[in-house]
Amino acid sequence: MTHTSGLLAITGGYVVPVSAPPIENGTVIVTDGVITAVGGADLPVAGDAQVIDATGKWVLPGFVESHGHVGIHEDGEGWSGNDTNEATDPNGARFRALDAIDIEEVGFRDALAGGITSVVVKPGSANPIGGRTVAIKTWGGRTVDEQLLAADVSVKSALGENPKRFYGDKKVTPSTRQGVAAVLREAFVAARNYAEARAQAASKGEPFARDLTHETLADVLDGTLAWDQHCHRHDDIATAIRLSEEFGYRLVVNHGTEGHKIADVLAEKNIPVIFGPMFTSRAKVELRDRAISNLAHLAAAGVRVAITTDHPVVPINFLVHQATLAVKEGLPREVALEALTVNPAAILGLDERVGALEVGRDGDVVIWSEDPLEIGARVEQVVIGGRPVLAPGDGGPRVVERSERFSA
Repeated sequence: MTHTSGLLAITGGYVVPVSAPPIENGTVIVTDGVITAVGGADLPVAGDAQVIDATGKWVLPGFVESHGHVGIHEDGEGWSGNDTNEATDPNGARFRALDAIDIEEVGFRDALAGGITSVVVKPGSANPIGGRTVAIKTWGGRTVDEQLLAADVSVKSALGENPKRFYGDKKVTPSTRQGVAAVLREAFVAARNYAEARAQAASKGEPFARDLTHETLADVLDGTLAWDQHCHRHDDIATAIRLSEEFGYRLVVNHGTEGHKIADVLAEKNIPVIFGPMFTSRAKVELRDRAISNLAHLAAAGVRVAITTDHPVVPINFLVHQATLAVKEGLPREVALEALTVNPAAILGLDERVGALEVGRDGDVVIWSEDPLEIGARVEQVVIGGRPVLAPGDGGPRVVERSERFSA
């Protein structure tokens, strides 16, 4: 996403940078879309700055939804709006979520209402290897390309019931957990062979035929892309760890429903968990031990955690409510805020841009009526890249439409 021009100052609010202590009567200054100063009331504000008075309000960085399907699984659109799973090839590494996002999906407006300014959109979990993920801002572009935060973040993979069911019903591999793991191993061996052959061809100046599937997994092997592993049960999490150590890639556990059972292992190995969604029933066997309190156990063991709605499984604007209930179930308040901001940004390599009110990061700022972890808190204004995208209106906050923004 291209930074916009202009000078914006948000003044008078209770500023919570997350990466630093809160500031009473604080000021945040955004210049050309980037935060250039965070401080107290004595911070000088240029006379030509656009000023937002946040007196009596809470000012926080925009939240980061680190595992969602907004734009590719359109809420309320049925089959026609569901482009989440290209379930025709167990190894879908060449598929890209970016190519299926509709930025007019209602979920993006819901995201603004929930204080979410960045989202990592991922393929679904039908395939053992689902494809490349993408990080985008939740508003502000004429096309999805103008909302890009990072075009390539990770590769989505799935263990457990989902790929078993999708391919087992077709009577093809993989139909068991053994088969799913075998698909992953074979794919990584092929990618490693591809990378070695590519390097040899380059050293000799010889032509080399590209293969997008192998190329993507080679990027995982060399650390360019993270490996987002869908897994719920503790045994599937153990398999995820085993495979990551066998091939040496950067593992991120997604969902982690039973992660609390091996929390000490995850902490020892410095493996983060994107936890959730929490507002769901025990719809399948993998979820029989689901509990909101499991997140607190993970954090207490020293695991870095983020929170996800898995939108549209849970509406994306309920992200903060999941954090609120996690606090009720034992998660420290400061960790809950970190799980919505700095943690997901760090886990997925976005922390140079988003996740905190910090000099040099994007000017993505949300003004709340009060502490966002209070059940009655409401988003009142949202700024993305230094531009207001949710502004006060007669009937409550209103989205600044793209036509308004680009005609300005």
